Amino acid sequence: MEQLYGRLAALLTVKSLVTLALTAVFICLALRGTVSGGDFLTVFLMVISFYFGTQNQRRSGEKP
Repeated sequence: MEQLYGRLAALLTVKSLVTLALTAVFICLALRGTVSGGDFLTVFLMVISFYFGTQNQRRSGEKP
């Protein structure tokens, strides 16, 4: 149970909150038709790959 709380606490970092907020905004814009699907996919993939890239780098012991 403590491990679950630790993981939930890690989601509350600034980087995670920005990633989740940006994802929610782009989903809303895509559903409204303001952003095309291609634009949404490009931005979403960049944000997600940056987020997971820095997480992977941190786990391997390198400085981001």
